[in-house]
Formats: sequence, structure tokens, C-alpha cells
Amino acid sequence: MRTETSHTDGALARLARFCYRRRRLVLLTWIVGVIAVALVGFGYGAAPDNDFTGGNSESAKAQELIERHFPEQQGDTLTLAIKADKGIDDPAARQKIEKVLAGLADSAVTGPMTSPYDDKSLVTADRRIARTTIPLSDKEVDKTEVKPLVDMVKAASDDSVTLGLGGYMAEKAETPPQGPAESVGLLAAAVILFIAFGSLVAMGLPIVTALLAIVAGLALMKLVGYLVPGPDFTLVFGAMIGLGVGIDYALFIVTRYKDSLQEGDDPESATVKALTTAGHAVLFAGVTVVIALLGLVVMGQRLMTGVAVATSMIVLVTMIAAVTLLPAFLGFTGYKINSLRLPRRAPRGNQSVTGPSRQRRTPAERWAGTVQRRPMIAATLAGAVLLVLAAPTLSMRLSQPDASVQPHDRSSYTSYKILSEGFGPGYGAPLIFTTQVDSTDADLSPVVEAVRNTDGIAYVTPPRVSKDGQAATFIAFPATGFQDEATANLVHKLRDNVLPSAPGGRHVLVGGPNAATIDVAEESGSRLPLMIAVVIAISMVLLIALVRSVTIALQAAVMNLLSIGAAYGVIVAVVQWGWFGPALGFPAAMPVTTWVPMMMFPVLFGLSMDYQVFLISRVREEYERTGDTRTAVARGLAGTAKVITAAAAIMIAVFTTSLLGPDIAVKQGGLGMAVAVLIDATIVRMILVPAVMELFGKANWWMPGRRASKPTPAAGARLEEQAGV
Repeated sequence: MRTETSHTDGALARLARFCYRRRRLVLLTWIVGVIAVALVGFGYGAAPDNDFTGGNSESAKAQELIERHFPEQQGDTLTLAIKADKGIDDPAARQKIEKVLAGLADSAVTGPMTSPYDDKSLVTADRRIARTTIPLSDKEVDKTEVKPLVDMVKAASDDSVTLGLGGYMAEKAETPPQGPAESVGLLAAAVILFIAFGSLVAMGLPIVTALLAIVAGLALMKLVGYLVPGPDFTLVFGAMIGLGVGIDYALFIVTRYKDSLQEGDDPESATVKALTTAGHAVLFAGVTVVIALLGLVVMGQRLMTGVAVATSMIVLVTMIAAVTLLPAFLGFTGYKINSLRLPRRAPRGNQSVTGPSRQRRTPAERWAGTVQRRPMIAATLAGAVLLVLAAPTLSMRLSQPDASVQPHDRSSYTSYKILSEGFGPGYGAPLIFTTQVDSTDADLSPVVEAVRNTDGIAYVTPPRVSKDGQAATFIAFPATGFQDEATANLVHKLRDNVLPSAPGGRHVLVGGPNAATIDVAEESGSRLPLMIAVVIAISMVLLIALVRSVTIALQAAVMNLLSIGAAYGVIVAVVQWGWFGPALGFPAAMPVTTWVPMMMFPVLFGLSMDYQVFLISRVREEYERTGDTRTAVARGLAGTAKVITAAAAIMIAVFTTSLLGPDIAVKQGGLGMAVAVLIDATIVRMILVPAVMELFGKANWWMPGRRASKPTPAAGARLEEQAGV
């Protein structure tokens, strides 16, 4: 039995020995640290911030003007929608409606409201549909305080009177918690690990390591929220990413540890080797993902910066856990890593994937050989499939979910349907016009008339001047809904043509939630190419530094772009076009949520680069050993197929389980990332990579300023040590 390994004098080797030998101290430190951080973070962490407005957009300037001169309009509101088959004046209907109105008025969290029986403008001409707005008494009202109001309104509905309570807080109040999604993802990951390792002990180590890291990471995310606030989906998204990368990183290290034990190393030496090889790759992988996530800062949006910092935090914590906590666990398990094994048939003959004594080729190696015999056909077909999948991306529209795309059993959706029927689909997409004026006698009638006469406007409210006489505002309701492309076109028409041509209209700003959503979506779309360019450039520099090849770095960038583009296309087809949408949990066709493409790209590009590193590093090691690209690609694919497939399967399982949750936007992101990882692990890794590398031959290893040299086993060994595969 060997008792020491080569290349064991570096910082990672010293860290591995310390964590192995002081395993009780390391484990105790982690447990105490996680408990302390969890108590502080979950108990006193920052509340989420879902205000995507701000910046220099026209809607942001309008909102700032309204907040300064119309303070009475601030705060959240609820909207009660009423539909009575016999009319709201029917005695039985009126008794029921007035009981609900009284219940809403008596709540401690609501302010003064106007009954539709006292204001005919709140009732349709046929008296069948009515509405009223209920202001919330405090900006800090919690959704748990609004939930009883939602339940009361839903319970009051029957066959003759339908009631719905809408508004942002009503939507939040009746959105159920994430539920079992993460638990299902964890269970799926456990099954995949058990199949891959064949041992309950080996299966448990990555899961326990990832869970401790996720708890600490999520708590730190809430604390970081005081410095860089993030929206409420950050925690759910962070948990998905943390679970996926945390298990994957631990998987790579445990796999290398088991291999070292099989090669004859004792547990301590195997731990050192695992950390100096797979641990080195994990650090590179984690840094790549963090850098890719921080690319969101380029978007220049306050909340997306918060998302970038928060999710980077959880990736860092999982990376640190993989190289400190996991070696301590390995110290406790030792040779028992294979305990509680899954019964398997013993292999026949020598099935090593490297070395001259190999007798049988693995299925992955045989597949690579098949692709390499017709590389041009394989590359063309794979590329064509990816381009076809990516084609819908060209029609992508961005927006934010509203009541119209919520599940149809929600009170907020009922409210939307009633209001759309009685007051038009544009009632939920008001456009708020505001401008500075000189006095309370300011005349905005020419502007109001110009807006009223614009095609696509249903009706306009009379203008109102602020109490200080310095600003005026009025509201226009479009004839189309919040998610309709026609509404976005109408906003542009008003800004670009109608207002500039109306007397006094040049200084009128168009704001409101609908205009803000349009502005954020367009700003995001315009900045997305810049973020993509920055992430690609930085990731390529890192990859060139690791694999010492410009050609392979360029190949990786192009292939990753193709796989992510294909994932974008699938999201557009499912979410925006409605293909299989209801079956996947999307109640109605809708634009893609604004933040989803922004968030997907850095996460997926970072993960794809990780898989590329694990595969190409093994290919490079084989090339240095044999000098033959075809053999190197086949053996490299065979040597990494199992671990990359298991890692990708875990990611797909974790991301797919987001479809079980209630959040429409998180579902979109989870589906897109699951599709991208699936494409990356199949079409890209199994077809494009071997085909393209076969076509490039020796040009794969081109590096400016490097002389051609004879491949040496030592160089291959060094690269294998770096790659950790």
C-alpha cells in the first residue's frame, strides 16, 4: 500500500492534511458556525426588496415626481372585484357584498375605502360588476396579515356572487410557500449519487456537505441584503444553485478519493490527492461560476446586483465547504466510504479507460469513435439542432408576471378576470402621466385630450394637481392588458409621438407599474449583450490559463453560447408561445420574466465551463501521453463520462423540481437551466466536442508563442493533477 502521493507540498495539500487530522475541530467549527450564522441571518436578515424601478428611465423619474408631490398616493392597495349575476342591487347579493366590505373596512391593516354603492363610477352600466380600492394602512404590512382578507373574500363567493381580491400584496399572500420542490430535488440527487457510487455512505457525504453549506450560505445571503438588497426570489434561486453546485463539487472530490483508495492509497493520502486534484478543479469551477454571476453587475440594475452578490455568496460557501468540511468527513469515514453498498455484478476483465493494458472499450469511448468517423456530419447535425432550438429566442419578449398569468384558482386571478370583463383588460395596466406645473390652476386639458384620442386608450381620468401646486397627474387605461405587446407599443407611441406633439406635452412623463416593467425589460435587453461579452471574455481568460489553448477556449465559448441559446429558445416556446405550458405549470402564455435570461446566462455559462474543464483536461492529459487527438478525445470522454453525467443529472433534477413550486418566474428559470444542462451534457459533450476536436486535430492545442514540443507523460500527469478527473 502506498502511503504518500506526488505533488503533496502545496497549500491545498496542507489544507487537506489539517482538515483530515483535525477533523473533530473542523466539524465542530462548521456546526457552531452554521448554527450561529443561521440564527443571526434567518432571525435578523434583511427583508427582500422587490422594487425593480429606479435608475434613469422615464418611469423612474415619473415615480420620483409622484412620491415627492403626491405622498397620499404612496403605499400598497388591494382591489376588490365584484360580479353579481342578478346585479349588485339584488337584496341577497347586496347583503353578501356589504358584509365583505364591512369585513375589509374593519381590518386593522386597511385604510378608508369607498363603497361601490356610494360611487357610481365604480360600477358598470348594467350594475353587474363593481370594484373598490382598499388602501393598506402601513407600508410595512406583512403578507400574513393580508392572507385572512383573501380567505374571507374567497369564502364569500358562491354561484350568484363572485368576489376576488387583487393587488400585489394579495398575490403575495395567497402564493403558497415553495413546498417540497427542494426536498424532491434532494431526494433525486440522493438516488443519482447512490447509483453512481453504489454506497449509502459515499452518497451521504456530498448531500450533508451541501446542506450545511446551503444553510450557512442562505443565512449570509439575508445578511448581505443590508448592503445590496435583492428580490424575494433570490433565496429560492440561491437554494437551487447552492444545492446543485454543492453536491456536484463534493461529488468530484469523493469520486477522486474513492479512486485513490482503489489505487492503494491510505485514507489520509487519498484525501490529500483528492483535494490537490479534484479540489483544485472545484476551486477553479467555483471561481468561474462566481465571476460569471458577478457579471450581472454589468446590467446596472440595483436588485440584480443584489442577486449577483447573494448567489455568489452561496457558491463561495459551498466551494469552501467542499475543500474544508468534506476532507474532515473523509477523515471520519476512511475505508468505510464504500459501506452499505449496492449489490453489483463484478466486472469482467480489466476495464481501465487509460493505459496500454486496457482490454475493453467503454460505451462512451465507442460512441466517441462513432462520432469521430463522421465528424463533419455529426457537428453539422448537432449544430443544426441547437440552432433550431435557439430560433425562438429571436422573438423573446420580456415582462413581469401579473395577476393574468397566475393559477386560475387564485383570488387575484378572479379579480383580474372580473375587472377585465367589466372595465376592460387594460384596467390592470394603468399608465400614470405626471409633470411639473407652476400652480394649482395649471391646464393639462390639451395633453389629456391628445392621450384620450390616441388609438389603444380606453379611457382617461381627469387631471389632478398636487396640494403644493408643483405637479399634476392623470391616469390613462389602455384597451389591452399588461402582458400584451400592443400595450408596450402604445407606451412608445405616447412617448415618441403623441406627447411631443401636444401643447405642453414634451415635459409629461409616462410612468406606473406597466411603464416601469416595459422600461426595465428594454433596459435589460439592451444591456444583456454587454453582460454576455464580459462573462465570455473573463471565462475565456481563465480557461486559457488552465488548459493553455486559445482554440479550445474559443470552442468552449461558442458551444456554451449555442447550448444557452437553445435553452432560451425552449423557454420562449414553452412560456411565451404556450407549447406544453399548462402541463409544465404555466397557466397561460406570457412573456419571459425579465430577470430570467439575465440570471440564466451567467449560471449556465459558469457551469458549462466547469464541465468543459473536467472533460478537456482529461483529453489534454491523454493527448500529452499519446500525441494523438482522436485517441485522446475518445479516452477523455470515456474517463469523464460517468462523473459528468452524474453531475449533470443532479443539476437537471434540482432545477426541474422548481416546476413543483408556485413561483412562475422561478419555474421559468429552473426549466431553462435544466434544459441547458441536459443539452450541454448530451448534444454538446457527447457529439459537438468530439466532432469539433476531431476536425481541428493538432490545432486544438494552439497557443501563441508556444513551441511545439513532444508530448511527455510528466506533462500529462501535471495536467491530470490540475484537472482532478
